[in-house]
Amino acid sequence: MNLLRWFGLAIWLLLSGEAALAIPFDETTTPLRIGDVLTVNLPGEAALNKDFPIDRNGRVSLPEVGSLSLGGLPLPEASKAIHDRLSKAFRDLDRLSVSLKERRLLVSVLGYVKTPGPVEMPGDATVQQAITLAGGLAQGAQLDKLQVRHQDGSAVVFDYKKYLDSGDPKDSVELQPLDVIFVPASPLTGKVQIDFDGRTLAAAGDGGEDRASVKVFGEVNTPGTFAYKPGVSVVDVLMRAGGVTRYASVEQIRVIANGKPVIFNMQTYLDTGDKKALVMLEPGSTVFVPIQVAEVRSGASTVYVMGEVAKPGAMEAKPGASFVDILANAGGPTRFANTTMLRILRVNGTIDIFNLAKFTESAGGKFPDIHPGDAIFVPEKIETTEPSWLRIPPARAVQVIGALNRPGRYEWSNEMTLFDLIAQAGGPSAHADVANIQILVSENDKGTPTKFNLEQFLKGGGKMSSVPKIKAGYVVMVPELPVDPNDNKSLWVRQEKEHSIYIMGQVGIPGRYGFNPGLGFLDIVTAANGPTATADLRNIRVSHRGEKGSRVENVNLARYFDTGDERLLPKVRPGDVIYVPDKNKDYLDQPVAKTVRVLGAVAKPARYQFNDDMSLLDLLAEAGGPNVEAMQDRILVVNMGLRPQARAFDLLDFAKTADISRLPDVRAGDLVYVPYQSQGDLRRITDTVNGIEPMVASMALLKALGIKF
Repeated sequence: MNLLRWFGLAIWLLLSGEAALAIPFDETTTPLRIGDVLTVNLPGEAALNKDFPIDRNGRVSLPEVGSLSLGGLPLPEASKAIHDRLSKAFRDLDRLSVSLKERRLLVSVLGYVKTPGPVEMPGDATVQQAITLAGGLAQGAQLDKLQVRHQDGSAVVFDYKKYLDSGDPKDSVELQPLDVIFVPASPLTGKVQIDFDGRTLAAAGDGGEDRASVKVFGEVNTPGTFAYKPGVSVVDVLMRAGGVTRYASVEQIRVIANGKPVIFNMQTYLDTGDKKALVMLEPGSTVFVPIQVAEVRSGASTVYVMGEVAKPGAMEAKPGASFVDILANAGGPTRFANTTMLRILRVNGTIDIFNLAKFTESAGGKFPDIHPGDAIFVPEKIETTEPSWLRIPPARAVQVIGALNRPGRYEWSNEMTLFDLIAQAGGPSAHADVANIQILVSENDKGTPTKFNLEQFLKGGGKMSSVPKIKAGYVVMVPELPVDPNDNKSLWVRQEKEHSIYIMGQVGIPGRYGFNPGLGFLDIVTAANGPTATADLRNIRVSHRGEKGSRVENVNLARYFDTGDERLLPKVRPGDVIYVPDKNKDYLDQPVAKTVRVLGAVAKPARYQFNDDMSLLDLLAEAGGPNVEAMQDRILVVNMGLRPQARAFDLLDFAKTADISRLPDVRAGDLVYVPYQSQGDLRRITDTVNGIEPMVASMALLKALGIKF
């Protein structure tokens, strides 16, 4: 009965074309695999009467009871495991049946295929079927090194091309569930992904990186690496390489086999047909076809013309040919030729000089005799706008370097001045610091530096005797100024501290800046891109470092902007330090004598910087104003002097009258307190403030506020 069952199943597979169990197996002993499909049948239970595949984890997901691991179990054991699991949710399982519907094979195909990824196939599918389901091989696939990687980590490398040639299943690999088939790329495709066709790839050869492959290069039409076959000759691989080019030297083809070079004369082989002249190749041979080199022309009447002529080369000098005939036959001298120094190199080793330019100008003389084997050399003329420094000895030269238009080495004469030298060098560049020209005086093997302010001399004049005297051997250096403030980060090291000023704090670009007496305080602040948005313009400090002792000057730049009074700006000198503080700094950094404390029912109670230009209204506004819980008609101002005094201020009444005279005086160090409406005892105290002796009233208020004095 079993035989009839398996025969019918095989007939069904052949007729339907479906991939299933092609080879019968014993269901009682053969373990189930990943991909197998089970059919569960339990009459009356629609949820169970369906097919259940074994997933990639070897498990089957059953309704009501969840997943169950069945991979590796024979069918009877799997049926019992399903029965035991279903018994937890179903009662009547006497008619439960479990059968194997079909075997499926789950594998992945990666690498050089058209659609890489997982594929599902019949249980007995082959590598070729898997590649077909993956879209087939892509252009550039290497067929002789396909890999099949098993789930246990092992891998098999096989020659798929050999299998396609023979069709023998032994040349392929039997697949297992979850195998990975990897198709590598041919090394001929390089390391960059490009589009190509099979013809383009084949043109580079089919040998890949196999050590037995034959390499053909040189003057052939399609150089490449070709697979070695026993009995192949050098002519065979040259034909596979597209034949030789018209520039090939077929008499000098080089073949390297087994590490020994052999010269193959293909011309002799083609002329004679002698098989003994044919070179047979070995695995790993190399074939090189050199380019044909023109033969060196030489003869009994050859004359050579070289150098700056239109057509240099070897000339055939017939008997009676003169110097002019040979030179004219070479196209004559070019426009770069030095016709005053033509050289005739004689066969006997002597050299004759001929001045062709002088000959043409004087219209007379005699041309040199030319004999076979002689060589005529026409040199190139050398022209330069400036003399070579080798022509000027150091004892007569001055070196000019730095920010000049044409720095260099110039010949010197004692009647020249520094101005002549700078003018000869093209004058200062746009960024030259002419106020600090440096001159290195060389005397008795010692160098002494000196400076000259050319800018001051040009503006203010002076005696020419004050201009430094220049002598041969001196070095003149014109330094460069920063192009813009951003350059100070890279050029500050070039500035001497005697000509620099420092600016720090809340400015756009703090740093070290070049300074001269023509600049002022605002010039330096502007060069630093001005103060930032958080700069405290009322408390700028300038440290005068050049004076004896230490002196720090406070600058109120905000008042200068209000009044325009130039007397408010300090006089700065080189070496001074300008510091612009941050107005948002912590109040703890501010001295108590310059602040007023604002406490109580205000939005931002704190210590605030105060000056004589401010009033109580300014302080309340700086503190964000009284909040909704404030007792605005009982604002207290306590003057914290030697004799503390307190005064109540009605902000609501002031808002009605705007009488400025009723504002209490506030000085630095005072206290402003805005009581809360819940502090009813303060209302009683403040009602009697103006009727009591000030000292007594102040002490009562301070005690009520909990302030020690």
